[in-house]
Amino acid sequence: MLVHTTLVVNPQRVPYGIIQQQVWVRPIEEYQKHHQRKERPTKAKESQKWLTSLNAVAELQAEVPESRVVSVGDSEADIYDLFHEAAKLKQDLLVRGCIDRRVDHPEKLLWEHMRSQAKAGEITIEVPRRAGKKMRTTVMEIRYGQVNLCPPRHRAKEKLPQISLWAVLACEEVASSGEDAIEWLLLTTVAVNSFADSCERIQWYTCRWVIEMYHKVLKSGCRVEERQFADLDNLKRYLALDAVVAWRVLYLTLLSRETPNVDCTVILDTQQWQALYCFVHKTKSPPSKPPTLKEATLWIAQLGGFLGRKSDGNPGSMTLWRGVQRLTDITDAWLIFHG
Repeated sequence: MLVHTTLVVNPQRVPYGIIQQQVWVRPIEEYQKHHQRKERPTKAKESQKWLTSLNAVAELQAEVPESRVVSVGDSEADIYDLFHEAAKLKQDLLVRGCIDRRVDHPEKLLWEHMRSQAKAGEITIEVPRRAGKKMRTTVMEIRYGQVNLCPPRHRAKEKLPQISLWAVLACEEVASSGEDAIEWLLLTTVAVNSFADSCERIQWYTCRWVIEMYHKVLKSGCRVEERQFADLDNLKRYLALDAVVAWRVLYLTLLSRETPNVDCTVILDTQQWQALYCFVHKTKSPPSKPPTLKEATLWIAQLGGFLGRKSDGNPGSMTLWRGVQRLTDITDAWLIFHG
């Protein structure tokens, strides 16, 4: 069973919630038939998930016309039909390119065209840690420009139109020892007319890493992949519950970093923060005023094994997930004795 989640995140990387989650199972008869993918329309392929997600984002945009909502996808979303659909829906999107597409410019290919653009400036970004790799800071050269993408040659019979987008090419000047140089080519419907615009588009793309954190909580914290249900519908029901739990833990993790001094009542109800305070401070009487979100988050993290040393930094989502599990039991006990 495969899952594709559409998560709403603000520019400060705080996850507001899930607006869509697609679930499907690959037909066994299509196993090892990737070589036939060009022969099938997008609607008959798994890449349709990106178009379905885009439509969900367009529905959200219609509900909040005062805000700009941008659908962000990784290199797997580099699909011509997605760009075409975005134009029809008039929905903004930003996708990391992976295909060196034909372009209607003197330089016939996308990468060649973008490398011919003048260097606009440099930007410093933090690359998140990966398996066996530490988080690092790097400097990237920026180039940007408008591009006209030509439709795929193998779909000439469909008479697809050219797509006009803006592109931002970000290349790492000097890669760290043992690391491959980073090169991002971002394609977007949102105009890029300055170096500041290109930096903002890169910042939007880095917000995509929040979805990786979300799925880590869902898989490693909630351990959704380890559930042994004999029936697929039961697994879907379990996923529906854990999907919300995983978002709530991630929301607590990132909101406490962005707005540490707000009251913890933004995410904890009265019984939860009172039970938490009394358990941590070994007292029967909670204070009249709720603690800050930062204080409550650190206490929850301590329940999950966080030591809080100066070198430990902020508690991570996995530590907070364990703490939230304990807080649930502590709150239940609090309600029994104070109900």
